[in-house]
Amino acid sequence: MRHNINPVIADLGPLQIRWYGFFYLLSFLLGFWLLRRNFRYRGIKLSKDDYENFLFNLCLGVIIGGRLGYVLFYNLGFYLHNPLKLLAVWEGGMSFHGGAIAVLFIGWLFCRKHGYNFFQLADVTAPIGTIGLALGRLGNFINGELYGKVTDLPWGVIFPDGGEKPRHPSQLYEMLLEGIVLFIITQTVLRKSSRQGIVLWVWLLGYGSFRFLVEFVRIPDEQLGYFWNVLTMGQILSGIMILAGLAGILFHHPRPHENKS
Repeated sequence: MRHNINPVIADLGPLQIRWYGFFYLLSFLLGFWLLRRNFRYRGIKLSKDDYENFLFNLCLGVIIGGRLGYVLFYNLGFYLHNPLKLLAVWEGGMSFHGGAIAVLFIGWLFCRKHGYNFFQLADVTAPIGTIGLALGRLGNFINGELYGKVTDLPWGVIFPDGGEKPRHPSQLYEMLLEGIVLFIITQTVLRKSSRQGIVLWVWLLGYGSFRFLVEFVRIPDEQLGYFWNVLTMGQILSGIMILAGLAGILFHHPRPHENKS
């Protein structure tokens, strides 16, 4: 199958409306809607100002953490020599792992400042991230970027910049596993278990595991290649998430009062 999808929805002179940007906006809208439902389901009540501040902090963490994560984990040498490029986010370069770290840290600071239970808010928020993952990876596929290695499987795709051989549509693998499947898993755990923190730990374990597997068919970043001729940077970071998720599931047992809303 040859990739021939136009990444531009509409071309309005100097302004282009692209599927990738549309999906980002859609993910924020869907996330806002689902987060309210999850808050009501768990009986969590935030004031209007606190709720808006919480959402703003999450968005800030995604953007700042995603950018800094890419700089630190994937291309530090380049940005040390070209510091002004740090702000050129329109040229690409975002790290999901960096965004996740920043969101968790900023969320912890928010809860500490306003007196909320961190794990309680983390549990209802964790499934939201999978929506952005699913739509973001679909946008990557439409853009014809972040494709995988050459394959002879029947669903291989010939991408415009990937040569004339079919490649793994690894963006769709991630959309399915890290997005749709992980959403179903985390949302189900949220509904079935009242144990504080369990959704967060399952999310860390699930994302780390799915991303680790997909990395085997993804092309590693050119400037990094493989570590020890085996692992990609994505697998190293995902491995840390797997260990953190397992440790949380096995050893984090909240005190009885922490399970209260």
